[in-house]
Amino acid sequence: MFLKKLTFRTQHLAYMASLLVTSLICSQGAMAAPPSAAPSVHNIGIIGAGNMGETLGKLWADAGYHIMISSRHPEHLGSTANDMGHGTQVGTIQQASQFGDVVVMAVPYGALPQLGHVLSRQLAGKTVIDVSNPYPGRDGATAAKALSIGSGKASAQYLPSAHVVRAFNSLAATAIASNAHQTPPIAIPYAGDNPTALQQASELIERAGFTPVKTGDLATATRFQPGSSLFLQVLDEKALRAQLANSR
Repeated sequence: MFLKKLTFRTQHLAYMASLLVTSLICSQGAMAAPPSAAPSVHNIGIIGAGNMGETLGKLWADAGYHIMISSRHPEHLGSTANDMGHGTQVGTIQQASQFGDVVVMAVPYGALPQLGHVLSRQLAGKTVIDVSNPYPGRDGATAAKALSIGSGKASAQYLPSAHVVRAFNSLAATAIASNAHQTPPIAIPYAGDNPTALQQASELIERAGFTPVKTGDLATATRFQPGSSLFLQVLDEKALRAQLANSR
């Protein structure tokens, strides 16, 4: 009887010790766990099939992403999709917005308020990279408001259901096409408020062949919008960061 009690007590102590060790290991693992990564980007929907939409779509298609390009007249985009290659799909703006893990707005800036309304459901909670620029002569009051309060803040108001990141708008499409994958890489400034959206935008900037340089939240997008000292400047990371430091 004594031996049975001793054996039971020994087994109980061993069990409690194993629970303690397991708890400690789990606790240490939780403490060491890295911050959660942004959801992987596989599909990119592009709204607008002009020079910028086609240029970025081609770079991302070459990098292995699945692309759907769209416009008001998708029936005219067959040759554009063929030029981009890699099985690039064509769709309506609704289809491209639904298709993309990330959606790119490559349209005249004046179209943003209407697109934000029409695509509110499809864009809800998604990262939207806004590459458009406000020009009052073309975009009227929409652009005037953006230049008044800042293009980043305005874009977020025009696309209220999405997580907006401003990026790629500081360079012309021709400069993006000719400077991708250079050594040293050309820098792309970007700004946003949502951490997940910023991570996804950073990934896409890198995969397009550039170095991402975050300027801060959406309010800082004024630092590379039309009229700023960084607008249309082709700079590497060191030069871009120096310009940002000097312009504060």
